[in-house]
Order: sequence, then structure tokens, then C-alpha cells
Amino acid sequence: MKKRLLCLLLTALCITACGKTPISDVPAADQPSPDAPPQTVQPAVDPAEEYVKTLTLNQQIAQMFFSRCPDVDAAALAGQYNIGGYILFGRDFEGQTPTSVRQTIDSYQSAVQTPMLIGVDEEGGTVVRVSSNPSFRAVKFWSPQALYKEGGLDLITSDTKEKDALLASLGINVNLAPVCDVSTDPKDFINARSFGQDAAATGEYVKTVVTQMQTDGMGSVLKHFPGYGNNIDTHTGIAIDERPLDRFYSADFIPFQSGIDAGADAVLVCHNIVTAIDPKLPASLSHPVHEVLRDDLNFSGVVMTDDLIMDAITKYTDGADAAVLAVKAGNDLLISSDFVTQYTAVKAAVDAGEISAERIAESAVRIVRWKMALGLIE
Repeated sequence: MKKRLLCLLLTALCITACGKTPISDVPAADQPSPDAPPQTVQPAVDPAEEYVKTLTLNQQIAQMFFSRCPDVDAAALAGQYNIGGYILFGRDFEGQTPTSVRQTIDSYQSAVQTPMLIGVDEEGGTVVRVSSNPSFRAVKFWSPQALYKEGGLDLITSDTKEKDALLASLGINVNLAPVCDVSTDPKDFINARSFGQDAAATGEYVKTVVTQMQTDGMGSVLKHFPGYGNNIDTHTGIAIDERPLDRFYSADFIPFQSGIDAGADAVLVCHNIVTAIDPKLPASLSHPVHEVLRDDLNFSGVVMTDDLIMDAITKYTDGADAAVLAVKAGNDLLISSDFVTQYTAVKAAVDAGEISAERIAESAVRIVRWKMALGLIE
């Protein structure tokens, strides 16, 4: 008892003589003491990077292909290579029903280790791979121009929503749309597929479509970068675009920037030779064109080629060389109608040291990140 009183007395004297220790001088419970070693901030783990590490190099290469779905043994081929995705065309819907298409796509997904992108061109108007078949929709989806004339951007929005719902019900997770090309001249090859108005109006259209696609969880693809202009059809020949560079920045890039700002998942690069950026190579095979897309438009998503067997490419170089050049240019996904040949060429380039394993992984991560955003990979 005496010892306790003595302790209390000494404590009181200490407080009187020295004063209370200011609260600010008391180390907080969650603050390290001055003598504690510095804390190391651990970087956040990127789930896409972690997933790609589970894939072999060959599987990562195969992820870079958005292949035209073959006529036969499509599931077996996808499973053998772990192909990144299949694009379906009109022939894949002929004589089919919604149920049969869904079952077929399910067979592809069941065959692969990494869930596939399943894409289609359902732009509306002249390009309608699904709704051209009355088994899937009573009438074809209207073109953007017809929709806008009938009901403005509100009808564009409701049409996009209906389109996304139909595609998703079939197991399709990517629509290669919207078309961002600026064309006001009905004589232009691309005009019927475009919004048909100036850059600003086209930008609003693209923003509207991409925003709805994001809401619906449908993968979007802006095309055809850097802008088609009044060039000829690159399915049938080489198109050389000699417009000045400022034309692209003041007009053609505007709809693409609108789509990117709205959260677009991917950008498709055309085969036009744009002399103001690269006078030698088609845009799809040009590193300077890809630098403009990445650096000037700040796009960090998936960049893909147009089909590498189109005449604008095959008249320039053969399909195997085109695939290697496309990877070197900076593409993440190669649209291919000759998967085995082009995959083999890219693999050979990697084995020879022409393309690094790190370069392949970089694209594989972007592709896997997109698949995660679409809910295909958890």
C-alpha cells in the first residue's frame, strides 16, 4: 500500500515538473517508430500478367490470332493451339438456328484452355453476318445512317442494345464495330458503312455506340484506323492515301479519340498506305502508325490488323511475312484466314530471335486483360 502511494506521488511530481507529453509527440499506433526500418511498398499484382505466366510461349503466340473460323474441325484446331479467338462470317450462320450456333460456339470454348474471343461483323446495313439470316432476326439491322435519320442517337442506342443482346445470346462476345471512318460523299467506298456525317457528328455516334456496348459487356472494335477517307476497297487492291497529316488530326482521328475516351476495347488498323505517316508500309504493318495510335491518341487497349490475306497485303507481301511484320509493327491481334501458316511464321520468327518472348507476352497480357474485362476469364 505504501509502495503504491509512493508511486502515485512520484508520478504526480513528474507531471507537475515536466508537464504532460503533448499528444502530437506520442507515436500513433499505426505509425512506425523513427528507428524502424523503412517500409517497402509492394506493387499491385496484375492478374493478366499472372495469367499469361501460366501459358507456354507457343500458347501466348496463339493468343495473338483472331482467326477466321475454319469450315471443319474448328474446335479441335482451337484446342490444339489455344487460339485467341474466332471470327464468324455469314457462312457460319447459314442453315443454322440460334440454338445450333450457341452449341457450336460452346464446343469451341470447351476445347480451349483460355476462353476465346468470338467475334462477328454486325455493323448494320451492308455488313450483317447474323441478321442477314431470318432465323436470327426478322429483318436485317439497319445502317447507322438509316437509324439516325429515323430516330437520332436514341434509336442508335436502342439498336445497339438489341444487337448486343442478340449476339450475347449466341455466345458472341465481340462485335467488330463501330465504323469510325469519316465520309460525307456517297461515292466513297466506305460511305455506306459509315455514319455519313462530319468528324464531330461521327464522334458523337461512336461515343454513343461504345458507351452502350460497354454497358452491355459486348467487346467493341473501332475501325478502320487511321481513317479510310475516300480510298478504294483494300479487299481488292492497294490503297495509297496521300492526304496531309493535319487532315487526320483535324478530322479522321476525332471519332477514334471519342471511342477511346468512351472506353473502347480494341482498334482495328486498315491496310491503306498513309504516306503522311509511313510512305512505304500499309498502316497495319507500320510501326509509325501504331506509335501515333499509342502515343498521340493514348490508346492502351488491344490493337488488331484487318485480315492479312486481303489483296492490299498479299499484293505487297505473302501471308507468312505479313504476320511477322504485323507483330513487329505493334499489333496485338492478327486477323487471319490462314492461321496455321501465319502462326508457324510468327513462331519461327520468335525461335530465330527476330521477335522477343517479351514482345509476345506484352500482347498476350493485353488480350487476356480484355478477356477478363469481358468476364471470360475470372
